[in-house]
Amino acid sequence: MIHWIWGGMIIASTLYAAFTGQLEALNEAIFEGARQGVQVTMMLLAFIVFWLGILKVAEEAGLLQALAWMLRPLIRFLFPDIPRGHPAEGYILSNMSANFFGLGNAATPMGIKAMQALKTLSTRPERASRSMITLLAINTASITIVPSTVIAYRMAKNSANPAEIVVPALLASSVGTVAAILIDKFYQKRYGP
Repeated sequence: MIHWIWGGMIIASTLYAAFTGQLEALNEAIFEGARQGVQVTMMLLAFIVFWLGILKVAEEAGLLQALAWMLRPLIRFLFPDIPRGHPAEGYILSNMSANFFGLGNAATPMGIKAMQALKTLSTRPERASRSMITLLAINTASITIVPSTVIAYRMAKNSANPAEIVVPALLASSVGTVAAILIDKFYQKRYGP
C-alpha cells in the first residue's frame, strides 16, 4: 500500500513541477536530496561501525559477560518464565547492550533472534507469549546511554554540539523504559501469563 502512496506523491509532484514550469527546481531537489542521503548514510555507517567495533572489543575483553552477569537478576525479574541458561537470555542481553549504545540497527537482529528463541518456549506459538510482549515493550523504550544514531544525524547537519542530546536522551529513555516495565507488569498481573 505504501508504494502506491509514494508513487502517487512522486507522480503528483512531477506533474505539478511540469505544469508550473519548475522541472529544473525538481531536478535540483532530487540531486540535493540524493547527496544529503548519501552523506547521512555514510555518517551513520561510520558510527555504527565504530560502536560495533567497541562492542566487539568489549565482548573480547569480557565486559559483555560482566554486563550479562550484572543484568541477570534484572532479566530473571523481567522474564521469569525463561529457564536459566536458555539462549533467549543471551539474545535479550545482546539486544539490550546494543540499545544502550543507541545501535538500533545492530539491536534488531538480536531482538529477532530473541523472539525466535522465546517462541520455542511458548505453549501457543500462534500467540505472543508474556516474555515476547515484555521484550517488545523494553526494546521499544530501551534505555539509551549513547544515542549514536541521533548524534550522527546531528553531526551530518553540522550541529554546533551534536552530543548535547546525551543527557536528555538518557532521561527520556529511562523514563520510557520504567513506564514500559510498569505497564507490562500491571497487565501481566491483571491478565496473567
